[in-house]
Amino acid sequence: MILVIKQNHDVKQLDNLIGWISGKGLKVNISHGDNTTILGLVGDTTLVDIELLESLDIVESVKRIQEPYKKANRRFHPDDSVIDVKGNKFGGGHFSIIAGPCSVESEKQIIQVAEAVKAAGAGLLRGGAFKPRTSPYAFQGMREEGLTLLLKAKEVTGLPIVTEIMDEKHLDLFRDVDIIQVGARNMQNFELLKQLGKVPNTILLKRGLSNTIEELLMSAEYIMAEGNTNVILCERGIRTFEKYTRNTLDISAVPILHERSHLPVIIDPSHAAGIASLVEPLSLATAGVGADGLIIEVHNDPPHALCDGAQSIRPEQFASLVTKIKGVLNVVGKTYN
Repeated sequence: MILVIKQNHDVKQLDNLIGWISGKGLKVNISHGDNTTILGLVGDTTLVDIELLESLDIVESVKRIQEPYKKANRRFHPDDSVIDVKGNKFGGGHFSIIAGPCSVESEKQIIQVAEAVKAAGAGLLRGGAFKPRTSPYAFQGMREEGLTLLLKAKEVTGLPIVTEIMDEKHLDLFRDVDIIQVGARNMQNFELLKQLGKVPNTILLKRGLSNTIEELLMSAEYIMAEGNTNVILCERGIRTFEKYTRNTLDISAVPILHERSHLPVIIDPSHAAGIASLVEPLSLATAGVGADGLIIEVHNDPPHALCDGAQSIRPEQFASLVTKIKGVLNVVGKTYN
């Protein structure tokens, strides 16, 4: 980090600033020019608040020369992280698919879909028990009963389960959940992220509707800073002015995230498009651009789904899609689990 000090600064203020920074465990290199004094900060600069420094009377400007995230940063972890969930690997050339309904609706429904997606080649089962909905009058999920039914489907099919957490007070209910999903609306729920950093479960972190790539990585950093390094990043589309799709899938996020982070990156084409007919082309693009997996909404009766039926594909469509994805993966050199 570099601090440019204003001309005609107060020497005592500068000494106090240097002392305060040194007290954070950082080394301060001082360069005195004819008209400018520059401080070079070396060490873990995440301990220093840029906005605080910029507000000081003697500081002209502040510039980071390294990203503020450390544990998620490829600079400090050059090899890909491979997250293994019951034999399903994400990252390091591996590709896995998570599939299932937007929400758990009944025991028959979730088991039927679980059996279908497993037969088609999915390695993990998704299903919402606690559902964040824009309207308070929309279906909010079966909650604890939904989790029980997901675990039942796991018992019947052997598929690891993926479901979204809404509140840290529910953590005890998620003990047997293989991947805990953090939805777009909770990406910056920092207290929740801190608590998820203390559990052994793998965390699937979705990008917020209007968040930058760096903000996504900083949210991953919150989890990893507490000790849990089993984090999978998920691009699920961002909010733009386009109205033909529910969101706009930022396909460029995949190579950018791979460039800047060692964490696996998957894509959710269902929420990105909001339209079932777009799920296949976006999924194939996902495989082609180098993502490490997919999370796809599959429902046995989309027209009567209680949540997001318009973006859900049928089991037979999913089976056809998996075959096509395998073909793309052969081209890009990734291994399908």
